[in-house]
Amino acid sequence: MGEFESVQNLEIAGRRCALAGDPEGKVLLLQLTDARELEDLAEEAEHIRRLCGGASFLLAACCVEDWNDELSPWPAPAVFGKQGFGGHAAATLGFVTAELLPALEKRYPAASGRRVIGGYSLAGLFALWAACETDAFDAVAAASPSVWYPGWLDYAWEHPIRAGRVYLSLGDAEERARNPALARVGDAVRELHRMLSGSVDCTLEWNPGNHFRDAPLRTAKGFAAVLNSAG
Repeated sequence: MGEFESVQNLEIAGRRCALAGDPEGKVLLLQLTDARELEDLAEEAEHIRRLCGGASFLLAACCVEDWNDELSPWPAPAVFGKQGFGGHAAATLGFVTAELLPALEKRYPAASGRRVIGGYSLAGLFALWAACETDAFDAVAAASPSVWYPGWLDYAWEHPIRAGRVYLSLGDAEERARNPALARVGDAVRELHRMLSGSVDCTLEWNPGNHFRDAPLRTAKGFAAVLNSAG
């Protein structure tokens, strides 16, 4: 086993992807990102290495072009700015399960065992939603997920999560946002934690700062927590 010397860039079904970590890693850490986050993958991988105590992993990130449309599970009006949410997460999940995962596991067969889906902000919500829609993932690492999203808690009550381990986090200043929709995130993540704790191994961690602080580190903490909990 050995680490990639640098982030590996590739294209899968027309989408930009990047890999870091160990090409022989037996745990696949998968996340959807935007272009900016994709540039932070090396930093995130280094945080995971530091936090996980030497566990071997393959970190794969895939870039979406339209964040609000491709990661939202159903349409919703804009809550900041003018762009609403298109609700096209089902198509994104179809790409993940039908094209991205098979391509990665063909290229890196050691990673075909344990799969963890994670992400930050709306990608964290996508990860939670995906784990309710499919049993393709063993665990979820949702860092500062957009659980304020309209209709999310009702959906979560009606669609039990199918992963056995869930990590949630939030910045301790996020629920003090001036935007009333975003300010619901604290109560929503507490309720989601209570809900999930009744059926799966679920952790809720609070981080210092608002939503825009330390995204690579917060995402890495989620992945590392799941890696460290592996039996």
